[in-house]
Amino acid sequence: MITNVYFVRHAQSDIFIRQEDIRPLTAVGKADSKKVSAVLLGKGISKVYSSPYLRAVETVRDLANSIGTQVILVDDFRERCTGGWVDDFFGFAKQQWQDLDYRNGDGESLREVQTRNIAALEKVIKASFGESIAIGTHGTALGTIINY
Repeated sequence: MITNVYFVRHAQSDIFIRQEDIRPLTAVGKADSKKVSAVLLGKGISKVYSSPYLRAVETVRDLANSIGTQVILVDDFRERCTGGWVDDFFGFAKQQWQDLDYRNGDGESLREVQTRNIAALEKVIKASFGESIAIGTHGTALGTIINY
């Protein structure tokens, strides 16, 4: 049996909200979430999983509603903990990708993010074996999964 997994990186979020878990989508992001639903509706998706972060949930909520299901929150699909606000985010991200064990203070390394994301993915695939599913997540989290 084949399990089809459709990853959905969250749509445009309001970067002026600095608290990671409650950062919402912008108006553009909300419109784009409807486009995500339109693309994925014919794929036979039976379950929709998501990071618990608001922007990821908002991106896949319309899809879940359209297929008559709820978004299943999986904490380990959340974005990395940066260890606080990072002013030079591009430089920080570059350094993390050059050294997967690099971390900022008490933040997470990309290796730690990858480990928890892969464990969550394996658990979700096991629970949804043979189905088509969608997973709402984040750019870095998804990047670590692809890197794996």
